[in-house]
Amino acid sequence: MSVEDEVFRIQKKIGKISTSSDGAGQEQALDLLKALQTLNINLEILTKTRIGMTVNELRKSSKDDEVIALAKTLIKNWKRFLASPAPGTPKETPASKESSNNGGSATKSSSASKSNSSSSKEKSSSGSGSSSTKEKKSSSQTSFPSSGGMTDAVRLKCREMLTNALKIGEVPEGCAEPEEMAAELEDAIYMEFKNTDMKYKNRIRSRVANLKDLKNPGLRGNFMCGAVSAKQLAKMTPEEMASDEMKKLREKFVKEAINDAQLATVQGTKTDLLKCGKCKKRNCTYNQLQTRSADEPMTTFVMCNECGNRWKFC
Repeated sequence: MSVEDEVFRIQKKIGKISTSSDGAGQEQALDLLKALQTLNINLEILTKTRIGMTVNELRKSSKDDEVIALAKTLIKNWKRFLASPAPGTPKETPASKESSNNGGSATKSSSASKSNSSSSKEKSSSGSGSSSTKEKKSSSQTSFPSSGGMTDAVRLKCREMLTNALKIGEVPEGCAEPEEMAAELEDAIYMEFKNTDMKYKNRIRSRVANLKDLKNPGLRGNFMCGAVSAKQLAKMTPEEMASDEMKKLREKFVKEAINDAQLATVQGTKTDLLKCGKCKKRNCTYNQLQTRSADEPMTTFVMCNECGNRWKFC
């Protein structure tokens, strides 16, 4: 079995591990990471298998310190490939070899040809250096989850907006980086719509607005620490994302609207037997509605005709 096939095999096993269940999952994850550490993995294998993203996901979901430490070590070692030229990068072009050979033969005839061949070598080496730099940039976009090889300008801008929203306030210790969390959230939203149309943009704007809300730090903190996943936050309704203060206010408005609707449906009966608790006057209107099961007594809704105060008798 080749190294690439072995990496794919280990990658599938890591994806099936439930790292939050029991110690057995953590132990298996540790064995798989140790197996990856012994393999001769190069930049080409990293790019094809995207094993870096899989190990990084395991690091974020694991609660075991040893698994987290080994995953970080592997990712750090693999990132060093990005600082060195990709395997197979030509150090010299055919033109430079030809000029070098010509220079070697011309050494016997004149010293002028030596200077020409050396200058051509310098140009060819600088050209190969620039090509290796381009390969570094392209490989860095496809090997690790920071950009994932994604070049869509709209999606990149949305990730930037989400990152800025997550950076508001203090980031709790032990949480992931805002850039990484923003990329996960944007990817979850994009996977739902499969494009960057108006629905996608509106969903992004609503997440940004709620994450930036200084009165709702709980949503931002829960997402950064993993209590709320990217998939959950991507599909939350405005009511679910709202702060506790806003939820109580909405509940109050709903109750008032229900009372208004109930009193409006029935004209009610005027009476002076009931006394208003606010203005202490006995000018009231009441009506009765069955709000519970049939064997329960009816609920009496009362409104003061003087001050508008409302209350109910059960």
